[in-house]
Amino acid sequence: MERTIKRQVKGFKTQDGAGVNLVRVLGHKTVEEYDPILMLDSFDSTNPDDYVAGFPLHPHRGIETISYVYRGTMVHKDSLGNEDSISDGEVQWMTAGSGILHEEKLPPSERMLGVQLWLNLPAKDKMTAPSYHSIKNADIEEIHFENGKLRLLAGQYKESKGYESKYLPLDYYDIHLEPGASIVIDTDPKRSVMIFTLLGEAIVGGTLVEEKTAAKLTSGSQVEIKSSGAHTQVLFVSSKLLEEPVAWGGPIVMNTKAELQKAFQDLEQGTFLQKEISYEDK
Repeated sequence: MERTIKRQVKGFKTQDGAGVNLVRVLGHKTVEEYDPILMLDSFDSTNPDDYVAGFPLHPHRGIETISYVYRGTMVHKDSLGNEDSISDGEVQWMTAGSGILHEEKLPPSERMLGVQLWLNLPAKDKMTAPSYHSIKNADIEEIHFENGKLRLLAGQYKESKGYESKYLPLDYYDIHLEPGASIVIDTDPKRSVMIFTLLGEAIVGGTLVEEKTAAKLTSGSQVEIKSSGAHTQVLFVSSKLLEEPVAWGGPIVMNTKAELQKAFQDLEQGTFLQKEISYEDK
């Protein structure tokens, strides 16, 4: 059975961090439908004034942040002592787990183009030990097909394997289609699948999806993605439905209001940064 479009979301312009202009595509109102993807922010600017303010030091708990910078540079620094930068086609994968503080600087470039996803952590893994991992271009396989290519950012595509998510299975592809090109992707009917049109328009399951749009797909065993006109770049994300309660407050996402309150108490009391703990340890 072919997957088709269930819902489309274009998002809205907003500011975050110290004044970074971005488009927030997924957020609080889309949690249930796009499960387990909590948030999707899109960046696309040729004006450094839109983004160089960056994201000063801030906390996270209960999620993973996955940043894909297709054009531009992102410099990461966190409370674990990690300092790293990614640029032009690379990925930054941070597991906040029980708690982390990090900052992201966005130096000037010809174009800042990319997205950041927030991937929910299962309840049993909310308080796992935080960690950071970058996926550099040398680690990303490019799979070519007629009039297009697929960059395997994470997970698996046919026999090819990329970086493996530790807590939730995640297939993350960057698909490039020249005019008239198409690709059919086999999918597990039980998986939650969405696409995001980073550049250009695409026809997905027979429906036109405009640029900078997140489209949730229906269940099915495959999906066809076609270019519509000019060069098209589509991000494909497939994962496992969590179907767990979400308590979300700013940079922290837990399962109950009590857990959320505890996280903010930890911040106030200076006990936010912890090793891996279980709820029984509290």
